[in-house]
Amino acid sequence: MPSTFDPPKIDEFLAELAAIQQTGSKRIALLGSRHVPITHQYLIELLAYALVLAGNRVLTSGATGVNAAVIRGAMRADPNLLTVILPQSLAKQPPESQEQLKQVMHLVEKPEYDDLSLAEASTLCNNEIVARCQQLVCFAFHDSQTLMVTCREAEEQRKIVTLFYFD
Repeated sequence: MPSTFDPPKIDEFLAELAAIQQTGSKRIALLGSRHVPITHQYLIELLAYALVLAGNRVLTSGATGVNAAVIRGAMRADPNLLTVILPQSLAKQPPESQEQLKQVMHLVEKPEYDDLSLAEASTLCNNEIVARCQQLVCFAFHDSQTLMVTCREAEEQRKIVTLFYFD
């Protein structure tokens, strides 16, 4: 009886093994939903803090919720190891985010995306973040379409993807 299971190829296993065994610092993207309870935000902030203390470079975007928690944690550990890529210009960010973002040393604005919808700009922004990272950690809800697409694209690029669901 023929099997419909297509086992992963040996190069996929070798790439995953090499990534797991890497002991040096990594470029780790942390992305997630804007709508996150404060207790979850605190845990995400601690994770970002620990990752930066371990010498990793952290990338994120500038939204409220998960991304704001990542920024707080990384800034507390070592602001030089944080890069924030905005989906649009700083002026287009929510007022509650702008003060925090003004403190970020490595801030990349995308004013060329200001005329796009936030969903379109966020997709392009997430693509750039994934292109720059080695590993993606994502905190999302099952219906977080933009984040789900980002995770699939990261997997297609053979990035290590860790996805945590809030629901």
